Amino acid sequence: MSPRWFAVAIAVALSGLFSWKVIEGQNQPRLPLHELPGLEGNSFDGAYVATTAGCVACHTDTENGGALLSGGVPFETPFGTIYSPNITSDVETGIGGWSTQEFATAMLTGLSPEGEHYYPAFPYTAYSVMSAQELVDLKAWLDTVEPVASVTPEHDLPWPLSNRLSVTGWKVLFFDAQRTVDPDPRGAYLVNGPGHCAECHASRNVLGGVTDRALGGNQRGPDGEAVPGITAEHLADWTVEDLDLFLEVGITPDGDFSGGHMADVIEYSTGLLYPADRKAMARYLLSSANGS
Repeated sequence: MSPRWFAVAIAVALSGLFSWKVIEGQNQPRLPLHELPGLEGNSFDGAYVATTAGCVACHTDTENGGALLSGGVPFETPFGTIYSPNITSDVETGIGGWSTQEFATAMLTGLSPEGEHYYPAFPYTAYSVMSAQELVDLKAWLDTVEPVASVTPEHDLPWPLSNRLSVTGWKVLFFDAQRTVDPDPRGAYLVNGPGHCAECHASRNVLGGVTDRALGGNQRGPDGEAVPGITAEHLADWTVEDLDLFLEVGITPDGDFSGGHMADVIEYSTGLLYPADRKAMARYLLSSANGS
């Protein structure tokens, strides 16, 4: 079935479900958003939150010399091409005019300040577990990023997916804004929360939904590439030191190097983590808890 027919199927099959789940409250924000502006943001801590969340890798078009966080990175999906937005402090084309509450709403519920639904290429499905302080700190750092006037290209999606109202049905089935992840152990939190590993390493169904966040691999990954499983079973021959080194510099135990989008994740995210955090992720990924 072509992406266009997938789109039609999604719109028809899900339209009747939307009202029921929204009334149930599944996609209401987990945190009291009105309290967030009262927290004091720390831009230094926010820079590290951005590292754990992989912001630079997705929002900076390094391949074409794009400015930091100015967006425009294309992501090829089975349904069309999505372009990451400008999240610099530019007021007109970035998020410089957003309030802390508006920013937190986007991160926790996938809604823009105008009330439009974001496509799930933006991993709010993982970011929704982040703490209030992390969100406030991240916004404080983003406000320090040099503003860049850069308009993101329009997404190349078939109708009706080109209408953001189509995302409401997708959220009904595949997004739970009430999901929580315990911050301890740290490795489990980073993998299942801001690190959003499941968004690439968990399988997706025909509608693009992740129904099982076990990291068993995804044959329909970014840009059409297969993404390997990273459970303890898949990495049975790896040691904690092997995986720690891979997350730092991208080299596998057999001497090969990571490529594709993972190379950017390593260069701008996992490779810059505090050593203790990176090792905590490695320990969790190699534990029996991951993927169980």
